[in-house]
Amino acid sequence: MTSMEWLNYHHLLYFFMVAREGGLAPAAAKLRLSPPTLSAQIKALESSIGESLFEKKGRRLVLTDTGQVAYRYAEEIFALGRELLGAVRGGTSGRPVKLVVGLSQSVPKLVARQLLEPVRQLDTEVHVICREEPPERLLADLAIHTLDVIITDAPGASLPNVKVYNHLLGESPIAVYGEEALAAKYKPGFPDSLEGAPFLLPTHAAVTRRALEGWFDEVGVRPNIVGEFDDSALMKSFAETGLGLLATTTVVESQLKRQYRLHKLGMATGVKERFYALTGERRLKHPALVAITETAKRELFHARAKKR
Repeated sequence: MTSMEWLNYHHLLYFFMVAREGGLAPAAAKLRLSPPTLSAQIKALESSIGESLFEKKGRRLVLTDTGQVAYRYAEEIFALGRELLGAVRGGTSGRPVKLVVGLSQSVPKLVARQLLEPVRQLDTEVHVICREEPPERLLADLAIHTLDVIITDAPGASLPNVKVYNHLLGESPIAVYGEEALAAKYKPGFPDSLEGAPFLLPTHAAVTRRALEGWFDEVGVRPNIVGEFDDSALMKSFAETGLGLLATTTVVESQLKRQYRLHKLGMATGVKERFYALTGERRLKHPALVAITETAKRELFHARAKKR
């Protein structure tokens, strides 16, 4: 039977203070220890972990990649310790649950907002942090636990030594929309009327771009592509000005009409957009993530499927 490894929390506290205060000297002054003593304690922590936590850059101590991960965990550990003290003493910490969400740029912001809406209905207060980055950066952040979940329109692949789990939230058909004058002009004879019509598309990085190009080929039309966008909200803003038509998920149809004054021309038959929650765990435990996935499957996408 192997002995259980224990983390020395005094050493972790010393490391945390040095990282937070920006060096040995200011941390030693706060802790009322000598810098050599503090340095020895951190070396003991590095020895138990088997990785360096700091590296010298000039006269400064800078956190290594491992040090950055350790610092984030230490921050959570000591915050939970304060919460524990408050709970056992009969008080309440008032500390909200934190949910850090990575948003793929290709996910419509209106969809993201609807997916996150159930968080507001929880009894527990949730502090939501949203970050929008390219997919490879989001996956890297998920791997080092700086993200709780990635919301995306494509399944994610596991990284070396890091397992990524794909939780399908649902799928939605795609329709073509346009500003009132454009919709009136190109709706008659749809989809043949799209031949030469001004069109706004997501960039080739988006899954729906390839699906839409396949649909154009299938119905035999060649729209005039007047704009390509990474940001779906920006694309809708340009569509609102009448620059061109666009194709997007029907989940947000009512918001498109109300917020951007866009009207539906018709369905891009056979084209669907899927949405996923990517996590580092197979079974979801975070209450906010459970609420997001269950509501998406039960109400958001299921309701649209029943209407069709």
